[in-house]
Amino acid sequence: MVEVKGDFTMLPKELSIGEVAARTGLSVSQIRFYEGKGLIAPPRNRGGQRRFPRAELRRLSFIRIAQRLGLSLRRIRAALSKVPPDRAPTPAEWDSVAADLHAELTERIEVMTRLRDRLSGCIGCGCLSMKTCPLHNPDDVAAAEGPGAVRVERG
Repeated sequence: MVEVKGDFTMLPKELSIGEVAARTGLSVSQIRFYEGKGLIAPPRNRGGQRRFPRAELRRLSFIRIAQRLGLSLRRIRAALSKVPPDRAPTPAEWDSVAADLHAELTERIEVMTRLRDRLSGCIGCGCLSMKTCPLHNPDDVAAAEGPGAVRVERG
């Protein structure tokens, strides 16, 4: 419910789960899922309905973006443990989250960049010069480097 005072409109302090879904682009079931995983803990009113403080919009938006970037829910939960669950975090608290994730995100960016750059030139290209192909692996010599796509993942 929106409250009107004088010449300006006061936004409600708390939002329903439907309003949060509309604001974040998440479905109601996704929001409930995140609650079940302990990523959010919205208070409930006397009728048992979830009532989300507006600060929760930032937290849910962060979760959505972090998942799109491939971070696990466990990792997201660990990062969010640095910000208070019951109020909007300060800039210093968000800086702490950013610092915690910086090295991991940088590494992901580097791996994705290598993959992007090599995908267009190698996969399914019909390369005529295996001597110059950076991913050519005769006799599976890359096995000694470890499992997976080590030449893309590690550079």
